[in-house]
Amino acid sequence: MRTRRGCVPVWVTAMSLFLIQSGFPADEAVAQRTPRLPSATSALHRINGADLYVETLGSGPPLVLLHGFFGCGATWAPHIERLAERFQLIVPDLRGHGRSSFPDKQYSHRQTGRDLLGLLDQLGLSRVRALGISSGGMTLLHAAMSQPNRFESLVLIGATTHFPDEARAIMAQTTSLDAIPSDVVDELRACVARGEPQMRDLVRTFHGFKDSRDDMNLTEQDLRRITAPTLVVHGDRDPFFPVRIPTAIYAALPNGQLWIVPNGDHVPIFGPHAASFQSEVLRFLTPRR
Repeated sequence: MRTRRGCVPVWVTAMSLFLIQSGFPADEAVAQRTPRLPSATSALHRINGADLYVETLGSGPPLVLLHGFFGCGATWAPHIERLAERFQLIVPDLRGHGRSSFPDKQYSHRQTGRDLLGLLDQLGLSRVRALGISSGGMTLLHAAMSQPNRFESLVLIGATTHFPDEARAIMAQTTSLDAIPSDVVDELRACVARGEPQMRDLVRTFHGFKDSRDDMNLTEQDLRRITAPTLVVHGDRDPFFPVRIPTAIYAALPNGQLWIVPNGDHVPIFGPHAASFQSEVLRFLTPRR
Protein backbone atom coordinates (compact mmCIF):
# COMPACT_ATOMS: atom_id res chain seq x y z
CA MET A 1 0.00 0.00 0.00
CA ARG A 2 1.49 3.31 -1.04
CA THR A 3 0.56 6.97 -1.20
CA ARG A 4 -0.20 8.81 -4.42
CA ARG A 5 3.47 9.77 -4.59
CA GLY A 6 4.39 6.08 -4.62
CA CYS A 7 7.20 6.32 -2.07
CA VAL A 8 5.78 6.03 1.47
CA PRO A 9 3.55 3.19 2.72
CA VAL A 10 0.06 4.46 3.44
CA TRP A 11 0.01 3.02 6.96
CA VAL A 12 3.18 4.98 7.87
CA THR A 13 1.73 8.20 6.50
CA ALA A 14 -1.55 7.55 8.27
CA MET A 15 0.13 6.85 11.59
CA SER A 16 2.04 10.11 11.28
CA LEU A 17 -1.24 11.94 10.73
CA PHE A 18 -2.49 10.56 14.05
CA LEU A 19 0.50 11.80 16.04
CA ILE A 20 0.95 15.51 16.75
CA GLN A 21 4.13 16.73 18.45
CA SER A 22 3.19 18.30 21.76
CA GLY A 23 6.29 19.08 23.79
CA PHE A 24 5.09 16.67 26.49
CA PRO A 25 7.48 16.48 29.49
CA ALA A 26 9.07 13.02 29.50
CA ASP A 27 9.59 12.67 33.24
CA GLU A 28 6.43 11.25 34.82
CA ALA A 29 6.84 13.15 38.09
CA VAL A 30 7.08 16.41 36.16
CA ALA A 31 4.15 15.38 34.00
CA GLN A 32 1.95 14.84 37.04
CA ARG A 33 2.41 18.36 38.35
CA THR A 34 2.94 20.50 35.24
CA PRO A 35 0.10 21.41 32.86
CA ARG A 36 0.96 21.00 29.20
CA LEU A 37 -1.21 23.86 28.01
CA PRO A 38 -0.27 27.44 28.95
CA SER A 39 -2.24 28.96 31.84
CA ALA A 40 -4.12 25.73 32.44
CA THR A 41 -5.05 24.18 35.76
CA SER A 42 -4.93 20.39 36.00
CA ALA A 43 -6.62 17.65 38.03
CA LEU A 44 -7.16 13.89 38.08
CA HIS A 45 -10.75 12.62 38.11
CA ARG A 46 -11.63 9.01 38.99
CA ILE A 47 -14.20 8.00 36.36
CA ASN A 48 -15.40 4.42 35.78
CA GLY A 49 -12.30 2.98 37.42
CA ALA A 50 -9.82 5.14 35.48
CA ASP A 51 -7.97 8.28 36.56
CA LEU A 52 -8.59 10.85 33.85
CA TYR A 53 -6.18 13.77 33.60
CA VAL A 54 -7.98 17.00 32.72
CA GLU A 55 -6.70 20.51 32.04
CA THR A 56 -8.97 23.55 32.21
CA LEU A 57 -8.38 27.09 30.98
CA GLY A 58 -10.14 30.10 29.52
CA SER A 59 -13.48 31.63 30.47
CA GLY A 60 -16.98 31.50 29.06
CA PRO A 61 -19.36 28.67 28.21
CA PRO A 62 -17.80 25.20 28.65
CA LEU A 63 -16.20 23.64 25.56
CA VAL A 64 -14.80 20.09 25.71
CA LEU A 65 -11.86 19.22 23.44
CA LEU A 66 -11.20 15.52 22.81
CA HIS A 67 -8.00 14.37 21.09
CA GLY A 68 -7.62 11.40 18.76
CA PHE A 69 -6.14 7.95 19.33
CA PHE A 70 -2.38 8.09 20.09
CA GLY A 71 -2.83 11.75 21.01
CA CYS A 72 -3.30 13.73 24.23
CA GLY A 73 -4.82 17.01 25.30
CA ALA A 74 -1.79 18.93 24.06
CA THR A 75 -2.78 17.96 20.52
CA TRP A 76 -5.07 21.00 20.70
CA ALA A 77 -2.25 23.45 21.49
CA PRO A 78 -2.33 25.27 18.11
CA HIS A 79 -6.00 26.17 18.66
CA ILE A 80 -6.05 26.88 22.38
CA GLU A 81 -5.38 30.62 22.31
CA ARG A 82 -8.29 31.54 20.05
CA LEU A 83 -10.75 29.12 21.59
CA ALA A 84 -9.88 30.15 25.17
CA GLU A 85 -10.80 33.75 24.36
CA ARG A 86 -14.47 32.74 24.15
CA PHE A 87 -14.83 29.49 26.08
CA GLN A 88 -13.82 27.68 29.22
CA LEU A 89 -11.86 24.80 27.72
CA ILE A 90 -12.04 21.34 29.30
CA VAL A 91 -9.26 19.21 27.82
CA PRO A 92 -9.02 15.61 29.06
CA ASP A 93 -6.64 12.82 28.15
CA LEU A 94 -8.78 9.84 27.11
CA ARG A 95 -8.25 6.67 29.14
CA GLY A 96 -4.92 5.03 28.33
CA HIS A 97 -3.58 8.22 26.75
CA GLY A 98 -1.29 10.96 28.04
CA ARG A 99 -1.48 11.04 31.84
CA SER A 100 -4.77 9.15 32.17
CA SER A 101 -4.64 5.60 33.48
CA PHE A 102 -5.52 2.41 31.59
CA PRO A 103 -6.60 0.11 34.42
CA ASP A 104 -7.91 -2.91 32.50
CA LYS A 105 -6.06 -2.31 29.20
CA GLN A 106 -9.42 -2.47 27.40
CA TYR A 107 -10.53 0.37 25.14
CA SER A 108 -13.75 1.11 23.33
CA HIS A 109 -15.34 4.31 22.13
CA ARG A 110 -18.51 3.32 23.92
CA GLN A 111 -16.48 3.28 27.16
CA THR A 112 -14.79 6.61 26.48
CA GLY A 113 -18.26 8.02 25.79
CA ARG A 114 -19.34 6.85 29.24
CA ASP A 115 -16.14 8.33 30.67
CA LEU A 116 -16.96 11.71 29.15
CA LEU A 117 -20.47 11.72 30.56
CA GLY A 118 -19.11 10.73 33.98
CA LEU A 119 -16.59 13.56 33.81
CA LEU A 120 -19.33 16.07 33.00
CA ASP A 121 -21.26 14.80 36.01
CA GLN A 122 -18.24 15.25 38.30
CA LEU A 123 -17.65 18.75 36.98
CA GLY A 124 -21.30 19.66 37.47
CA LEU A 125 -21.82 20.46 33.79
CA SER A 126 -25.31 19.70 32.56
CA ARG A 127 -24.75 20.87 28.98
CA VAL A 128 -21.62 21.58 26.90
CA ARG A 129 -20.29 22.22 23.46
CA ALA A 130 -17.69 19.69 22.30
CA LEU A 131 -15.07 19.08 19.61
CA GLY A 132 -13.61 15.65 18.90
CA ILE A 133 -10.72 14.53 16.70
CA SER A 134 -11.04 11.05 15.14
CA SER A 135 -11.42 8.73 18.18
CA GLY A 136 -12.50 11.81 20.14
CA GLY A 137 -15.26 12.36 17.61
CA MET A 138 -16.30 8.71 17.88
CA THR A 139 -16.43 9.19 21.65
CA LEU A 140 -18.77 12.13 21.12
CA LEU A 141 -21.02 10.08 18.86
CA HIS A 142 -21.51 7.47 21.58
CA ALA A 143 -21.99 10.06 24.32
CA ALA A 144 -24.44 12.18 22.31
CA MET A 145 -26.49 9.14 21.32
CA SER A 146 -26.68 8.09 24.97
CA GLN A 147 -27.52 11.50 26.43
CA PRO A 148 -28.38 13.90 23.59
CA ASN A 149 -29.52 16.70 25.90
CA ARG A 150 -26.01 17.06 27.35
CA PHE A 151 -24.66 18.67 24.17
CA GLU A 152 -25.45 22.11 22.83
CA SER A 153 -23.34 21.60 19.70
CA LEU A 154 -20.76 19.14 18.35
CA VAL A 155 -17.85 19.27 15.93
CA LEU A 156 -16.74 15.87 14.60
CA ILE A 157 -13.32 15.92 12.91
CA GLY A 158 -12.20 12.88 10.93
CA ALA A 159 -14.72 10.65 12.72
CA THR A 160 -16.57 7.57 11.53
CA THR A 161 -19.56 5.37 12.29
CA HIS A 162 -17.62 2.16 11.47
CA PHE A 163 -14.16 0.96 10.49
CA PRO A 164 -14.10 0.45 6.71
CA ASP A 165 -11.69 -1.85 4.89
CA GLU A 166 -9.29 1.04 4.32
CA ALA A 167 -8.90 1.64 8.05
CA ARG A 168 -8.73 -2.05 8.92
CA ALA A 169 -5.87 -2.55 6.46
CA ILE A 170 -3.83 0.18 8.18
CA MET A 171 -4.67 -1.20 11.62
CA ALA A 172 -3.63 -4.69 10.54
CA GLN A 173 -0.19 -3.46 9.43
CA THR A 174 0.42 -1.62 12.70
CA THR A 175 1.54 -4.81 14.41
CA SER A 176 3.92 -3.58 17.11
CA LEU A 177 5.95 -0.64 18.32
CA ASP A 178 9.04 -2.25 16.81
CA ALA A 179 7.44 -2.19 13.37
CA ILE A 180 6.81 1.56 13.43
CA PRO A 181 9.48 3.91 11.98
CA SER A 182 11.58 5.68 14.61
CA ASP A 183 10.38 9.18 13.67
CA VAL A 184 6.77 8.11 14.16
CA VAL A 185 7.70 6.50 17.50
CA ASP A 186 9.27 9.81 18.57
CA GLU A 187 5.98 11.58 17.85
CA LEU A 188 4.06 9.01 19.89
CA ARG A 189 6.54 9.31 22.76
CA ALA A 190 5.78 13.04 22.98
CA CYS A 191 2.23 12.25 24.13
CA VAL A 192 2.70 9.55 26.77
CA ALA A 193 3.54 9.84 30.47
CA ARG A 194 4.44 6.22 31.21
CA GLY A 195 7.03 5.57 28.54
CA GLU A 196 7.38 2.54 26.31
CA PRO A 197 4.91 0.24 28.15
CA GLN A 198 2.14 2.78 27.55
CA MET A 199 3.18 3.15 23.92
CA ARG A 200 3.03 -0.62 23.42
CA ASP A 201 -0.42 -0.78 25.02
CA LEU A 202 -1.71 1.86 22.61
CA VAL A 203 -0.19 0.19 19.54
CA ARG A 204 -1.65 -3.18 20.64
CA THR A 205 -5.06 -1.57 21.10
CA PHE A 206 -4.91 0.20 17.73
CA HIS A 207 -3.89 -3.06 16.00
CA GLY A 208 -6.82 -4.82 17.70
CA PHE A 209 -9.31 -2.39 16.17
CA LYS A 210 -8.93 -4.39 12.93
CA ASP A 211 -11.14 -7.07 14.48
CA SER A 212 -13.57 -4.74 16.31
CA ARG A 213 -17.08 -4.99 14.91
CA ASP A 214 -19.49 -3.98 17.66
CA ASP A 215 -17.97 -0.75 19.07
CA MET A 216 -18.08 1.44 15.98
CA ASN A 217 -21.13 -0.02 14.28
CA LEU A 218 -23.51 2.93 14.27
CA THR A 219 -26.59 3.04 12.09
CA GLU A 220 -28.57 5.87 10.54
CA GLN A 221 -31.17 5.33 13.27
CA ASP A 222 -28.45 5.74 15.92
CA LEU A 223 -27.32 9.04 14.42
CA ARG A 224 -30.86 10.37 14.35
CA ARG A 225 -30.82 10.31 18.15
CA ILE A 226 -28.22 13.11 18.13
CA THR A 227 -30.22 16.32 18.34
CA ALA A 228 -27.45 18.90 18.77
CA PRO A 229 -26.31 21.01 15.83
CA THR A 230 -23.30 19.06 14.51
CA LEU A 231 -20.54 20.18 12.17
CA VAL A 232 -18.85 17.29 10.37
CA VAL A 233 -15.29 18.19 9.30
CA HIS A 234 -13.43 15.78 7.04
CA GLY A 235 -10.50 15.71 4.65
CA ASP A 236 -11.20 14.64 1.08
CA ARG A 237 -8.03 12.49 1.15
CA ASP A 238 -8.53 10.79 4.50
CA PRO A 239 -6.76 7.39 4.20
CA PHE A 240 -8.78 5.89 7.06
CA PHE A 241 -12.35 7.01 6.44
CA PRO A 242 -13.26 7.90 2.82
CA VAL A 243 -15.55 10.82 2.05
CA ARG A 244 -18.57 8.54 1.65
CA ILE A 245 -18.59 8.12 5.45
CA PRO A 246 -18.84 11.78 6.58
CA THR A 247 -21.36 12.37 3.78
CA ALA A 248 -23.54 9.60 5.20
CA ILE A 249 -23.13 10.93 8.75
CA TYR A 250 -24.21 14.39 7.62
CA ALA A 251 -27.22 12.99 5.75
CA ALA A 252 -28.40 11.07 8.82
CA LEU A 253 -27.98 13.82 11.43
CA PRO A 254 -31.17 15.79 12.15
CA ASN A 255 -29.23 19.06 12.44
CA GLY A 256 -25.97 18.58 10.60
CA GLN A 257 -23.55 20.68 8.60
CA LEU A 258 -20.79 19.26 6.39
CA TRP A 259 -17.36 20.71 5.62
CA ILE A 260 -15.17 18.63 3.31
CA VAL A 261 -11.68 20.13 3.39
CA PRO A 262 -9.97 20.13 -0.04
CA ASN A 263 -6.58 18.39 -0.03
CA GLY A 264 -7.25 17.41 3.58
CA ASP A 265 -5.91 14.19 5.05
CA HIS A 266 -7.04 12.62 8.31
CA VAL A 267 -7.77 15.43 10.81
CA PRO A 268 -7.35 18.41 8.44
CA ILE A 269 -7.19 21.12 11.11
CA PHE A 270 -3.47 21.73 11.53
CA GLY A 271 -0.75 23.49 9.54
CA PRO A 272 -2.21 25.28 6.51
CA HIS A 273 -5.74 24.38 7.60
CA ALA A 274 -5.49 25.75 11.15
CA ALA A 275 -6.64 29.33 10.59
CA SER A 276 -9.66 28.40 8.47
CA PHE A 277 -10.62 25.70 10.97
CA GLN A 278 -10.58 28.16 13.87
CA SER A 279 -12.66 30.70 12.00
CA GLU A 280 -15.23 28.15 10.86
CA VAL A 281 -15.54 26.49 14.26
CA LEU A 282 -15.94 29.80 16.08
CA ARG A 283 -18.63 30.78 13.59
CA PHE A 284 -20.41 27.48 14.17
CA LEU A 285 -20.11 27.53 17.96
CA THR A 286 -21.28 31.13 18.34
CA PRO A 287 -24.14 31.59 15.83
CA ARG A 288 -25.75 34.98 15.52
CA ARG A 289 -29.06 35.30 17.34
